Amino acid sequence: MPENRTLNSERRPWSWIPTLYFGQGLPYVVVMTLSVIMYKNLGLSNTEIALYTSWLYLPWVIKPLWSPLIELLGLKRGWIVALQFVIGAALALVALSIPSTRNVQLTLAMFWLMAFASASHDIAADGFYMLALNQRSQAAFVGVRSTFYRLANIGGQGGLVYLAGELQERTGSMTQAWSTVFFLLALIFVLLGSYHQLMLPRPASDVSGQARRSGNDFWRDFIAVFAEFFRKPGIVIIIGFLLLYRFPEAQLLKLATPFLLDPVTAGGLGLSTKQVGIAYGTVGLIALTLGGLLGGWVISRIGLKRALWPLILSMHVPNVMFLLMALSMPHDLLVISAALAVEQFGYGLGFTAYLMFMILVADGPHKTAHYAICTGFMALGMMIPGMWSGWLQQQMGYVLFFVWVLVATLPSFGLAALVKIPTDFGKKAEQGA
Repeated sequence: MPENRTLNSERRPWSWIPTLYFGQGLPYVVVMTLSVIMYKNLGLSNTEIALYTSWLYLPWVIKPLWSPLIELLGLKRGWIVALQFVIGAALALVALSIPSTRNVQLTLAMFWLMAFASASHDIAADGFYMLALNQRSQAAFVGVRSTFYRLANIGGQGGLVYLAGELQERTGSMTQAWSTVFFLLALIFVLLGSYHQLMLPRPASDVSGQARRSGNDFWRDFIAVFAEFFRKPGIVIIIGFLLLYRFPEAQLLKLATPFLLDPVTAGGLGLSTKQVGIAYGTVGLIALTLGGLLGGWVISRIGLKRALWPLILSMHVPNVMFLLMALSMPHDLLVISAALAVEQFGYGLGFTAYLMFMILVADGPHKTAHYAICTGFMALGMMIPGMWSGWLQQQMGYVLFFVWVLVATLPSFGLAALVKIPTDFGKKAEQGA
């Protein structure tokens, strides 16, 4: 039976990888992007938005502290299903909080609850992915998981933002519009949890580490999981790379939608919420999705070592599109959408290299917990620069801020030159095993 389960998980990845990573992407885009647009619509300043929403990265930063619990207690499959229902409940609470007189404080509290559940879900989902697929399949499907993660971004940042704008126009109430959107998100997660209860495979390797441990053995193993990660060869360079690979993006991400929404008099492009949903949330993210697919294919063909520099350049160089828009101030939605598509396509390419590098670092007997530690450093690398980005933009203006984003690529390039990657890691074998 275990062999059949393992084979089943290898043969049916299309039945669960798309929905699993769509479910992983939705709460992240809600916390990181929808919250930015919602608070902008509610009248908060760029400084407040960047600071408050950057703090929401904290659950992803500290999730390695409890990742060994998910590694050692229960099955990854069970964690995934249970946490999707918890996320659905948190989204419903956000919807109920929006119309209140203290909506900023209450929604931030609910976002925190959802972020902790989502970060825990990420640990279980990423660990399940590595348990259910062999290394060649992991490399082949890294573009697929990235694609459906990004499709969640399109559904959230595109479709739901457009829906919020449409509802606001029809009802005249921004709070009612966003409340409806969050009730819809809650329903989606109830459906996802129900689907995955039925459809997730049951790989033989998905077992509880606690089944053979108790008392002091458990806590000794808990500590050992962390110790093994920090004993990895070249760990200082690895951590530096994880922190700085997305250093420019961490700052750009928080100000991209405020730039599109701000009026021309404030240096922005003056788009409506619906137009942002189309240009950035739909066209741009479709391009990002295509970039993710291509990046996964490139790595599977030539390996991560050879692909790293082309992909990191593809990720950072297109940020110049935001500078060009800030200088030229285009009014044509088609032109804006095209510029965003170029930037997002490049980002999709580059992010696949980052995902595969984390898989490389996490490889070993505790890959679920070690991958969570990697993503914790990734989140810290997004959280800290994001916190100051709103204040920096308001001091510098959009043009100089986007110049700074381009300069901020240099640390990322420097660390990329120092990391060591096995020659054929991630490359699909020429002959099937």
